Amino acid sequence: MAVKRQQGGDPFGAGQVVEEEPEGGRGQAPLGVVDVAGPSMLPALRNGDQVLVRYGARLRPGAVVVARHPLRQNLLVVKRAVERRQGGWWLLSDNAFVEGDSRDFGAVPDELVLGRVLLRLRPDPAWLAPTGWLERVLRRRPLGRVPGLAARLGVFPRISPEM
Repeated sequence: MAVKRQQGGDPFGAGQVVEEEPEGGRGQAPLGVVDVAGPSMLPALRNGDQVLVRYGARLRPGAVVVARHPLRQNLLVVKRAVERRQGGWWLLSDNAFVEGDSRDFGAVPDELVLGRVLLRLRPDPAWLAPTGWLERVLRRRPLGRVPGLAARLGVFPRISPEM
């Protein structure tokens, strides 16, 4: 996949990347690598992390996604899909102290949500797309009490859509 990474722009956004479409469309490149920029997805993702994205993947609430910013479509953002609403997905930052998510621009239309983040590749690999059954198991005791286990496997506290 041809990806042109460009840092800069909004200092509070995540996944600030200008992307070039691969020749032949998305069908030829279902996976891609995106660099994360900014603090909006702390603690799940940090500035400088590199993530693997599966384009066109089915989404569910709680998934970390890559989407085109609705107002600046050359800017990609990495956010958490909280819920489906009329008009698209409600996307929020994990870090509630930064702006630049659905609280500012509303629901993101389905066609602007490009894919699901599967895992963090660098600096320390971590799975970010657990299946529903694994997420339920990791929230229960005794596994839910193991410090950092759930976060290491991509299970983070639920985010309220009203934030």
